[in-house]
Amino acid sequence: MDQRFDTTERFTDGAQYIAGRQRAGGSERTQSVTDPATGEELLRYRLAGAADVDAAVDAARAAFPGWAAATPGERSDALHRFAAALTEAAEDLATAESLQCGKPIKLSSEFDVPGTIDNTAFFAGAARHLEGKAAAEYSGDHTSYVRREPIGVIGSIAPWNYPLQMAAWKILPAIAAGNTIVLKPAEITPLTSLMFAQAAGAAG
Repeated sequence: MDQRFDTTERFTDGAQYIAGRQRAGGSERTQSVTDPATGEELLRYRLAGAADVDAAVDAARAAFPGWAAATPGERSDALHRFAAALTEAAEDLATAESLQCGKPIKLSSEFDVPGTIDNTAFFAGAARHLEGKAAAEYSGDHTSYVRREPIGVIGSIAPWNYPLQMAAWKILPAIAAGNTIVLKPAEITPLTSLMFAQAAGAAG
């Protein structure tokens, strides 16, 4: 393991991130995160239970009214701060992605992490351009148009391959549009999803 990146110390509070804080799962079952390149166990953590899922959904529902009411400009500013926080954490994100996936650090540091930061910056811009459009007129006394509105809490599942980028692709469009989200990352590669959530917290 990269000695600069101690997974046990970094995730000592657990592998769930709910309502802005890291915590242990409520299940009695544990899961190992293993470096496929070496077979070394990076982290053993308690899996989520049903109560954890309920807590995550409750937290997302509680956050939804305020986030949905934020202006496009406010959501854009928050996502720009998010991109900056990810940039600050880029080296650690690349290390974690390489360790949990067994992929070369060159790939993580030159593709996965920069791509994720770029996607975050892209959706920061997209948040300002949630346009409606006029539709065809069917009667003389009515006007038809498409209006885009947040719908609520989104549930998403991210797979084990490209875990950081896949988590970002699930999360960013949903929150740019004013929704909140509960993400279930793959249990064998959760590290960078947790760090993604931590960076979001750091960005406010």
